[in-house]
Amino acid sequence: QVQLVESGGGVVHAGGSLTLSCVVSGETRYIMGWFRQAPGKDREFVSGISRIGGTRVYADSVKGRFTISRDFPANLVRLRMDSLKPEDTAVYYCASDDQNAGVMRSASSYENWGQGTQVTVSS
Repeated sequence: QVQLVESGGGVVHAGGSLTLSCVVSGETRYIMGWFRQAPGKDREFVSGISRIGGTRVYADSVKGRFTISRDFPANLVRLRMDSLKPEDTAVYYCASDDQNAGVMRSASSYENWGQGTQVTVSS
């Protein structure tokens, strides 16, 4: 039984930083992804990490600013967000899937989802 719980969202001024955490229970060695969804927008791929953490993938919009990592002993997947911009404002979700594949960018490819955490970047 896989459960994901996000935390770490909040309000920050443009240029600031936040670190999101996703606590994973059940099978922890799944492909992991971070997605975000702003009002009126589709879910957008942000970042993903492979089963053992060797491959990390980022959307062009966040590359160089966000860093994904996983801590297996703590059953955590983190997303460090630096140099935040107002357009980063969204609900951020972590997701997992047990496919034998590399990092997947499509939301429909992920079976397990957290409930999301709100990130608001003010200008």
